[in-house]
Amino acid sequence: MGTTFFLKGLVIGFSIAAPVGPIGILCIRRSIRDGMATGLMAGLGAATADAAYGAVAGFGITAVSGFLIGQRSWIGLVGGAFLCYLGARAFLSKPAEDSAPEKGVRLLAVYASTLLLTLANPATILSFVAIFAALGLGASVNYSAASSLVLGVFLGSALWWLILSSGASMLRSRVNPAGMRAVNRLSGALLVGFGIYAFLRS
Repeated sequence: MGTTFFLKGLVIGFSIAAPVGPIGILCIRRSIRDGMATGLMAGLGAATADAAYGAVAGFGITAVSGFLIGQRSWIGLVGGAFLCYLGARAFLSKPAEDSAPEKGVRLLAVYASTLLLTLANPATILSFVAIFAALGLGASVNYSAASSLVLGVFLGSALWWLILSSGASMLRSRVNPAGMRAVNRLSGALLVGFGIYAFLRS
C-alpha cells in the first residue's frame, strides 16, 4: 500500500509543479544566470513547500489548512508584494551583474526565498486539498500511507525542478549580454504581472 501512495504522490507532486508560474520563471532565470545548481536549489525550495502543504492535506490537519485558507487574502498580499519586488529587481538588473560565478551565489538564501514564496501562495494548499479529495486521499488517519504520499509529492516536484533547471542551464553559455538583458526584462515583467494578479485576487 505504501508503494501505491508513494506513486500517487509522485504524480501529484510533478503535476502541481509542472505548470510554469512565478516559481518556474524564477527557476529558469536562476538557471540561465547562475547555473543549474542555483536553479535547482530554487526549485527544491518550492518542492519543500509542496511537501509541507501535501502533509497538511495528507495528514488531514484541518486546523492548519483552515487557518491558511482563512488568511489567504493577507498571505496573498504578502506574496504579491514579494513577487513585485523580485520582478522589479530582475527587470532592472544589469547583465554584468548576472555574470557572477556560481560559487558566489548564496544557495541557502535562494532555497529559503522560494520556499517562503511558495508557502505564501494559498492556491497551492487549495490545489492539494482538491486533488486529495477527488482521489479519496487524506480522508483517514494512516500515518504510513500519508508519509509515503508526502515523500512522493516532494520527489515528484523535485523531479520537475531538476528537469527544468538542467534544461534552462543548457542555454547559459549561449546567452550573450543582450540576450541576458532580454531575459531579465521578460522575467521581471512576468513576475510583476504575477504579483499584480496576486494583489487583485486577494
